[in-house]
Amino acid sequence: MSENLKFETLLLSQEDIKNLITMKDVVEIVDKTFQGLGEGTVINPTKVNLDLGETADYPSYKGFMNAMPAYVGWLDSAGIKWAGGFLGERRELGLPYVTSMILLIDPKIGNFKAAMDGAHITNMRTGAQAAVCMKYLHKEKNIKIGLFGAGMQGHTQTMAMAEVFDIEELRVYDINKAASLKFAEDMKDVVKGEIIVCDTQEEAAKGDVIVCFTQSKDKFIKDEWIKPGMVLLPMGSYQECEDNFILNADKLIVDHIGQCMHRGALAELSEKGKITEAHIYSTIGEIACGKKVGRESDKERILCLPIGTGAMDIAVATVAYQKAIEKGFDKKFVFA
Repeated sequence: MSENLKFETLLLSQEDIKNLITMKDVVEIVDKTFQGLGEGTVINPTKVNLDLGETADYPSYKGFMNAMPAYVGWLDSAGIKWAGGFLGERRELGLPYVTSMILLIDPKIGNFKAAMDGAHITNMRTGAQAAVCMKYLHKEKNIKIGLFGAGMQGHTQTMAMAEVFDIEELRVYDINKAASLKFAEDMKDVVKGEIIVCDTQEEAAKGDVIVCFTQSKDKFIKDEWIKPGMVLLPMGSYQECEDNFILNADKLIVDHIGQCMHRGALAELSEKGKITEAHIYSTIGEIACGKKVGRESDKERILCLPIGTGAMDIAVATVAYQKAIEKGFDKKFVFA
């Protein structure tokens, strides 16, 4: 019987995925998956990093790739994302920073159900993570945002925030002012309030939340800029804020403790032994499922660090796959 059994793998392009899922879908999926992480029904091992010159001397390709497997219980789906970012030659060719593919399997028998582009899913779920985090850390419907980085993920973050909140004001700063101006034009129908293109970093560091989507290795966010009641979401791969803010924040909240101690805002202080897992107040999942309280005081200064988990990608990819099957997509391949 097994010799004659053939399994088809559905192939989905980036354009297919754009036509299958909306930001509203992704926000809901990310929220449910955070809850699953908190409940223990989502399994998300720490990502495995391959340094291709992002920080290493060899090879010198100015990039990295991550292997990010996960099982998502509420969808009974498993898979892996193979994703990374490249500067160097990739940027010279005019290609997007992010490159990614996702493979889905049937967790019962291991056959590959789908192979699809992962870049659009990565951008969408990364934006949605910021919005879902703020759902649990900001109690009002209106929100003021300070945004650093006017690229693709700055766009998707704004789209996601607009699904959860009414954006009363959005201040944007990018080292390339033309990018900020384009962002303001692109997002004028998404943001209900005013979009302010800022000339300085300090001018942009105002609001209920500061969101950073940059590739900067400078600790440009000053401790004194984060006023009582504010949240900082540093989404970049490096430390975008001063040590003092991390060490003095009222709460440190992360999406995945293992990953966040080794990449992003906490990595350097963790390596020096100044931040340990004991300093982490909660995961986002524990707050989302009700095990912990998010904001307890209007005066708390909170660092929230959702640097990204494979579970989010697998969840979004699975819903895209389900919708593709429902709509009769037939680009399939039999690998074996």
